[in-house]
Order: sequence, then structure tokens, then C-alpha cells
Amino acid sequence: MIKNYLFAGASSKTAIETAKLLKQEQHKVFGISTHAIKDHYDVCYNVANYESSEFPSFTEPLNGLVYFPGTIVLKPFNRLSESDFLSDYKINALGAASFIKHYLENLKASQKASIVLISTVAVGLGMPFHSSISMAKGAIEGLTRALAAELAPNIRVNCIAPSLTNTPLGEKFLNTPEKLDASQKRNPLKKIGEALDLANAIEFLLSENSSWITGQVLSVDGGMKHLKVL
Repeated sequence: MIKNYLFAGASSKTAIETAKLLKQEQHKVFGISTHAIKDHYDVCYNVANYESSEFPSFTEPLNGLVYFPGTIVLKPFNRLSESDFLSDYKINALGAASFIKHYLENLKASQKASIVLISTVAVGLGMPFHSSISMAKGAIEGLTRALAAELAPNIRVNCIAPSLTNTPLGEKFLNTPEKLDASQKRNPLKKIGEALDLANAIEFLLSENSSWITGQVLSVDGGMKHLKVL
């Protein structure tokens, strides 16, 4: 059965890897992005932003939504401005809520559907300089559980919480051999995740293979949240 999936933040490396996996299964994948993108999607629409944008109309039933937009603003708490907190919250949390709300009827029309959101390991594992992004992504985890309860049994809602991953968003933290080595050593599996690692988890949560899973935050982090390895 061919299914329809819609991604916000379609230009992200993880979104593209997820789209490739779904296209291999002959599904249709549509994208929404603030950047121009032509490849990897059946159709990709451009928007000005996610938190207040007029999203494109979509008439077909949707089997899944994924919200990929995110930020990494790391500063000492006393250097974070109100605008920093608001910007992170708008992009990560309000954008996700607006996206889901806009396409909720399309999801309901498919009878069985799945929503996947993106958090961060920093919500469950206190980390210095992560106050703003932890607040914003903490809202995402709360939204995951609240919507999973409200939309059951026909729409499942789950979330992944990665640690630092080798994507353009995390590039500035990995752009020297010293930074890369330090990040690898901090991870229990002594490696940095790749976009495909996240894509595999997202594809699983979208698929019928996870049909008895909802309201969960899946750690895709090399064990960082739960393990301390000497």
C-alpha cells in the first residue's frame, strides 16, 4: 500500500535520509521547507517560516507527519536573552504545533497515521549551556505525550531524542579533529551519530512495525542519556 508522508524542514539532512528510505518502499513523500529543494520529494513547497506560516493546502489523506526544524543555541544562562528563548520556542515548539494542527484532518482521513517529533538528549540529561533549547524541546516532549493521549487510537505520536549528530546543524561542534575526538569520547558508543541513524528510527516510528508504540520519547543517542561508561 502506497502511503503519503509530509515533512516540515524538508531540506535537513535527516529529512532527506528519511525520505530516501520511504521512497525505497515506493511511498510518496512531500516536503515543506524555508529553503529551495527539488530532489528527494514528490513535491516540495516553500514557506517563509514554520511557526506562523500559511502552510500549503493538501487534499489527500496523510499517513504520517514529521517535524524536523530545530535549533542549537548554546550559551551560558546569564547570556541568553528573551529573544533567544522566544526564537527557540517558536521554531521548535510553536512550529510543530502549527504544522500538526494544519494537517490534522488529513491525518484523520487516513484512519491510521503517525506523527514523529524531534527532541534532544539535553532534555533528559542536564547539560550546561542548554537552558533555552532544553526548554523548547521539553515542550516538544510534553506535546508528544499530550497529543498521543488525545489522538489515540487512530493517530500515534512519538518523538526521538538524539545526541550530537553529524549534520549541518551540529557541524560547528564537530568541525575540528579536537572537537570530533572530544565528542566521540563523551559518547558511550564512542561515536557520533549520522543522519541515517536518526532516519532509521523515524522510519520505524512511521511504519506499521511500531503500531503498538505511542507517546514515547525514543533515545537515539549512542546510550548517552542512560549510560555512564568509564
